[in-house]
Amino acid sequence: MEVRDQFATHSGLDRDQSTQDVITLALMAHSADHDKAALLRTSDRPVYVIGGGPGGLATAYALRSRGVRAVVLERSDGVGSSWRGHYDRLRLHTTRRLSSLPGLSIPRSFGRWVARDNVVRYLEKYAEHHELEIITGVEVNRVDRAPDGDGWLLKASGGRELSASAVVVATGYNHTPHRPDWPGHDTYKRTLLHASAYREPGPYRDKDVLVVGAGNTGAEIAVDLVQGGAARVRLAVRTVPHIVRRSTAGWPAQAGAILCRRLPVVLVDQLARVMAKVSVPDLTARGLPRPRTGLYSRVRQGALPVQDVGFVEAVRAGRVEVVAAVESLDGDQVVLADGTRVDPDVVITATGYERALGGLVGHLGVLRADGRPLPHGRRCAKDAPGLYFTGFTNPISGMLRELAKDADRIGKAVARASR
Repeated sequence: MEVRDQFATHSGLDRDQSTQDVITLALMAHSADHDKAALLRTSDRPVYVIGGGPGGLATAYALRSRGVRAVVLERSDGVGSSWRGHYDRLRLHTTRRLSSLPGLSIPRSFGRWVARDNVVRYLEKYAEHHELEIITGVEVNRVDRAPDGDGWLLKASGGRELSASAVVVATGYNHTPHRPDWPGHDTYKRTLLHASAYREPGPYRDKDVLVVGAGNTGAEIAVDLVQGGAARVRLAVRTVPHIVRRSTAGWPAQAGAILCRRLPVVLVDQLARVMAKVSVPDLTARGLPRPRTGLYSRVRQGALPVQDVGFVEAVRAGRVEVVAAVESLDGDQVVLADGTRVDPDVVITATGYERALGGLVGHLGVLRADGRPLPHGRRCAKDAPGLYFTGFTNPISGMLRELAKDADRIGKAVARASR
């Protein structure tokens, strides 16, 4: 349910009228089917869910199904905005069966590995199916404790202030592109872009492209460029990744990861090492030796393995050339860690994203040194009761699967606290 236009219609109302009244009017204008008497109870503060991605939608449903009013605030003009911005060839690296959100399965017609556009369609259908209250075009800039200590006060775009009984922050793991601050980047003369701006290989046909970063995004973009006709594709690697087959003999890597989650890290590392030797060829001669640190030890450090969607064959065939990490930019050249200089036409940085939670909740003492929230899921920080976070881990068992579990836990916790 999108009500951005209705919200904007009331932007000229007297400032003394509460934003809650504005939202109430917007929701009533959007659908005559709502219980108007309930909507007019503006003293009943809703739970605000910040972010209309899969985590926010799933949590809103979990709350609604327990009789707790939840209003999703989405800064863009539609749900699933981060998914809309991903590159064209992207598919879920997790199976359809293990990626559905609570209360609505992903259609079988979408296939085992769901394409980006179908993920967006599913999220749109999810919001419609569950009749979720969603306000689009509203960006929350800061969350504070209410002056009386009871609940929360949200400061949003347009000078709006929203009063909440509880808040769920679901702004996403991939929120703000991380752009390396290499020496010389301000004066670099060639094309330099973050992977978030990459869509498809057409513009790079017959060009020399350097992709920086050997995670799933970097590996997949490199393959996409090769298949799309780039003249030369190099991949700059600082830390050699673990590589796994997306599925082996029909058994998805995700299922194995779920089964191994409770096992000792050392044991899983050993099992993964054996599996890699059986299923993934040795690429040492091509610049990708097998990592010394175990796969699951890396996962515990926050680094997921690369799922092979053509990457292994592209490297083995020499179509994707592995080079050293980037150290600096110099005019129209890129200086690598081994002293080599290369002069690609385009540099694409697949260097990840930042959570960007500092301005929103950084003053509340709920963030780690790396910017991720200290509490997660159903747990709240001791000094911030009623403030929940979801979607800020990067689990090997699958992000959507864990978001679904978090949603249920948060729904139970909020419903219990509101009794």
